[in-house]
Amino acid sequence: MRIHYNSLRDFLARLESEGELIRIKEKVSPILEVTEITDRICKSSDGGKAILFENVDGSDPRLNNSGTGVPVLINTFGSKKRMAMALGVNDVEEVARDIQELIELKPPQNLIEKIKFLPRLFEISHYPPKIITGKATCHEVVLTGDEIDLFKFPILKCWPLDGGRFITLPVVFTKSLKSGKRNVGMYRMQVYDKKTTGMHWHIHKDGAMHYDEYRKAGKRMEVAVAIGTDPVVTYAATAPLPYGIDELLFAGMIRKTGVELVKCKTIDMEVPATAEIVLEGYVEPEELREEGPFGDHTGYYSLKGDYPVFHITAITHRKNLIYSTTIVGKPPMEDCYMGKATERIFLPMLRALNPEIVDIDLPWEGVFHNCVIVSMKKRYPMHARKLMTSLWGSGQMSFSKMILTVDDGINVHNYREIASILLNNINIEKDIFITEGILDVLDHSAPNPLYGSKVGIDATKKIEGEGREGGMRNAECGVRSFEPATHSIKDMILDIENINIPIGNERTEMLFISIKKNKPYHVKSLAEELSKIISADCAGILIVLDNDVDINNISMVTWKIFNNVDPKRDFYFVDRRLIIDATRKWKEEGHARDWPPEIVMDLEVKKNIDMRFSKTAL
Repeated sequence: MRIHYNSLRDFLARLESEGELIRIKEKVSPILEVTEITDRICKSSDGGKAILFENVDGSDPRLNNSGTGVPVLINTFGSKKRMAMALGVNDVEEVARDIQELIELKPPQNLIEKIKFLPRLFEISHYPPKIITGKATCHEVVLTGDEIDLFKFPILKCWPLDGGRFITLPVVFTKSLKSGKRNVGMYRMQVYDKKTTGMHWHIHKDGAMHYDEYRKAGKRMEVAVAIGTDPVVTYAATAPLPYGIDELLFAGMIRKTGVELVKCKTIDMEVPATAEIVLEGYVEPEELREEGPFGDHTGYYSLKGDYPVFHITAITHRKNLIYSTTIVGKPPMEDCYMGKATERIFLPMLRALNPEIVDIDLPWEGVFHNCVIVSMKKRYPMHARKLMTSLWGSGQMSFSKMILTVDDGINVHNYREIASILLNNINIEKDIFITEGILDVLDHSAPNPLYGSKVGIDATKKIEGEGREGGMRNAECGVRSFEPATHSIKDMILDIENINIPIGNERTEMLFISIKKNKPYHVKSLAEELSKIISADCAGILIVLDNDVDINNISMVTWKIFNNVDPKRDFYFVDRRLIIDATRKWKEEGHARDWPPEIVMDLEVKKNIDMRFSKTAL
């Protein structure tokens, strides 16, 4: 029996009953302190626990009978177990199986089949959302006019360089001007003042498409924002559904019952009836305002940009409300578990378009739009390249910067196995190809915003007609053979800070090198010097990083590669050795865009939390 929650509070009660909730009673600030504590907990084993901060400084104590202001709920989805609990299942694969069954559903052909189909038809009839009448709990308190004040709520400033406070878990409702179809998305909202916020609609997103319709028509666009919905609705707002598919219908499919909606008070929109908070308002067609920076899920700050302004006409909320939020930053964090659920749930849709797909993996280090590992049933020459091209044309897969294909039977979730397959099967001169296309708005490595280069790597076994042998090196020349000489290499090339040989004894060997970069195109000159010392028959792949990167931490190195590399610019050969330049790019190297800073918490905030909380408590 699928569990469904009528509200966030139902889910909160289950989290507590199953030991998945920590209550923190000590007073904390929504400015950086909530982030620092949460970051430590969500990076602990298996994502830690969900957290309810019961005493958050600065919020209006009249909004909650506790006398300590509005409690903040965070890290709600931040483990494999809680993600499944949020969707009312024991394993998110159950939702994937539901989608697979719907894809394979065939219309009944005779009377007996029609009779057998009736129970399923009855179940499906319960999926659509339904509008209720009467007073909803989200309307227990209604604020309009001068009563509207966003600063009564414990909205977080997450990271030191953020442009202000941000609403980070909003479920945003819009309607198409042309079709009237609803979209439910999740877009961060920077608080400007008591009554206005930014609306961070990326150009590729459905909310931005709706805004563009209103902007071209010169019309004001009504928008509603629900905060603290039942967990399935919150997840559905993040789901990469095809354009025009109602996210609330998708939520109803997961819940096995429709989402109850209620009419807004000041605009013609509907919102979940049990939401903790609802913001009603509008966006003007030509009004833009600077938004950002914001410490984003890439682990870097997304830079300032001009975005639409959301004007609030009413705030409605439940009595004794709970403020639901999240933080994003260097992985792993709460959003990683949501992304992993999406990986599993939407696999049947990808298979429907590309039947050769066996499985996929989206590594955390790739922040879900920089790397895809896919296993496939290969049938003919260049089949892997055909699959990559297809994925680059499929919905949000089109943002993927790197796609790696492996054969059926390879476990795409075993990264050590994948690394071995990669280094033994590929011919680095023939099995890596570079193309161009759209990129996620948050990508900072490409020379131009919104588009750049992509890399496809075919690590499948070669079949008749492809004529390419995997691997490339002299069997007598293993990287381990010169491992003792790494110190002398550092002595010979003084700019090298450190050398790591992450995986040895593979046909194509790989080196990580960190350097103190002090001139433009430093990596290329270093690679040329190295080629005089180490034959290209050894260390066929050289990955170069800045000296502030711990190159013994493979996860960190991988994260840097996916974030900092534009393949067309940063993959090149020196004496048959593949060089991958994962260093920061300078304007003097032709990278005209600003390179964003990494997210790092203020040292004073960290010290303050250390003094007030024991390590075991966090």
